[in-house]
Amino acid sequence: MNHSLLVTADITCLLPSDISQPRPEAEVLVEGFRLQLNRKDISTLAGLNWLNDEVINFYMNLLMDRGQMEGRPKVHAFNTFFYPKIMSSGHNGVRRWTRQVDLFAMDFVLIPVHLGMHWCLAVIDFGAKEIRYYDSMGGQNNACLNAVRDYLLAESMDKKKKKYDMTDWKQINMKEIPQQMNGSDCGMFACKFAEYITRKAPISFTQENMPYFRKRMVWEIVNKKLL
Repeated sequence: MNHSLLVTADITCLLPSDISQPRPEAEVLVEGFRLQLNRKDISTLAGLNWLNDEVINFYMNLLMDRGQMEGRPKVHAFNTFFYPKIMSSGHNGVRRWTRQVDLFAMDFVLIPVHLGMHWCLAVIDFGAKEIRYYDSMGGQNNACLNAVRDYLLAESMDKKKKKYDMTDWKQINMKEIPQQMNGSDCGMFACKFAEYITRKAPISFTQENMPYFRKRMVWEIVNKKLL
């Protein structure tokens, strides 16, 4: 699929005809991955609204779903409650979260990071042996990188009963990445960083693509399928 062509497309016509009609905010528009998104949740993708937890969590599940396809990088995404939990309680606070998941069998692990009024993304890249931090406003977060490293070490001891060798691993605050030009698209940037990374695509989008990406994400979420 030619994604460069999709960036300039108008997919409004592909959305359900009643998606923008006046309806109760609590009306459920989509269910999947043990999640429900209502009209109010979906509306955070409109205009310059801030994305909420529900939308980001649903989108991360779509990325995991794609990772189960043959030939695709394997992906595990933690939900938006994981980051504050490891920062406050460490591995002990989340040790049960991976009872049915072998993180070390993944290609990528995604961690949405919410900093009060700002969304960022942490990525564990097992192939590159890197823990990376993506901030669309150019910030750094060594505390996050250290916490994720400590989590991996503890996860290996807990699940594998052995020390995980991270001698050659790097922790990187990413610098040469697209930056947002407003105060509301951070959630979109975090989601698109994750989407490009997990298909091993060069991160080539810009702020100008965000209005299209918002419409595209509505379609993808409502249809439970990535374009």
